[in-house]
Amino acid sequence: MKYTPLKNTLYIENRKKIAQLMMPNAIAVFNSNDIMPTNADGTLPFRQNNDLLYVSGVDQEESIVLLFPNAINPKHREILFVKETSELIAIWEGAKFSKEQATKQSGIETVYWTSQFEAIFHGLTTEANTIYLYQNEHLRAVNTVETCSDRFRKMCQTKYPLHNYERLAPLMSNLRATKHPLEIEAIQHASNITEKGLRRILNFVKPGVMEYEIEAEFIHEFIKNRSNGFAYQPIIASGYNACVLHYIENNAQCKAGDVILLDVGAEYANYASDMTRCIPVSGKFTPRQKEVYNAVLRVMKAATAMLVSGTKHDEYHIEVGNIMQSELIGLGLIDKHDVAKQDKNNPLYKKYFMHGTSHHMGLDVHDVENRNRPFEAGMVLTVEPGIYIREENLGIRLENDVLITNDKPFDLMKNIPLEADEIEELMN
Repeated sequence: MKYTPLKNTLYIENRKKIAQLMMPNAIAVFNSNDIMPTNADGTLPFRQNNDLLYVSGVDQEESIVLLFPNAINPKHREILFVKETSELIAIWEGAKFSKEQATKQSGIETVYWTSQFEAIFHGLTTEANTIYLYQNEHLRAVNTVETCSDRFRKMCQTKYPLHNYERLAPLMSNLRATKHPLEIEAIQHASNITEKGLRRILNFVKPGVMEYEIEAEFIHEFIKNRSNGFAYQPIIASGYNACVLHYIENNAQCKAGDVILLDVGAEYANYASDMTRCIPVSGKFTPRQKEVYNAVLRVMKAATAMLVSGTKHDEYHIEVGNIMQSELIGLGLIDKHDVAKQDKNNPLYKKYFMHGTSHHMGLDVHDVENRNRPFEAGMVLTVEPGIYIREENLGIRLENDVLITNDKPFDLMKNIPLEADEIEELMN
């Protein structure tokens, strides 16, 4: 891994929080993700299961964490299983965690090889009444591949049918929603790397450049600064492409007079950042482009101010929609008389602003969340209003990552150029 590991005090505290939420005499099991195949003998880069990372910091395949707070033997209350290394593995793949290194990384004293898991788990089930199992319950999840956690869940329910089973995902969603100071530091670090990428781009873009060349400049700067790369598939969308919300082809030429929408974010220590900026290919916005840009910016600033403890997500988005509606009237895109007669369930502003304003962010770029839970200090959310005018080949979205505090919102991207005049100055 390229990044500096976070302090294990984070994972020690996280495990204590989970233990407090578990039922008596219960075991919780966290499995690592599989290494996913491509074709022939190829594989995708390994990405760890984020819940296992949250409780251990172990960024290695074939790892398992078992928590059993009421285990009779104290050394079995927290157990980490890691892949047994060997001289052959060290030669071909590089050294894996030793037991001592695994303890140092996670703070878990009891470490076994993964090959020992089945026997140890079987013995502990005789002490337990309940087993917490993981299933991906993210609101946006589309599960088409059977994961290691899926296979383990099926095995448990078949082999131990008389145990009680509980869902692990709600516990993890509840805990991961608010961030530890060390997590906030990691997100801030990722945001700082993203800033370096944007500043590099502002000196690079000119008419005729290809979208994929811009993508290449970003990844160069990210990896140079010890990021594993993009936190998500980057959107480099010039001209009309910016009106396609999830455009990822990044293969068009950027033309003079167009605006490029850049939705990119670096990852650091598996924590995401998520930024969107819009910049003029020629270095200067046209009056109309700047008019739309500043309208989006006003909505963004108003929305950011609303990110305070106690705010409810759905009510927040409705209020942002009302602000956007006023801006669209000012831009001549919708008419106030039509607005007065609109269907309240399908407001006119959605023709030009059709997506949500914010999402939680952390280990996942679209982090786990409970939409019915009011915002709290320690949550990190994006703010990303946009206006997409297909008939003008213009899409403007602006996005920063914001920490909710006990006081006013703290913008984790406050140092990244945002004002239209500043963007122009840096490009010329």
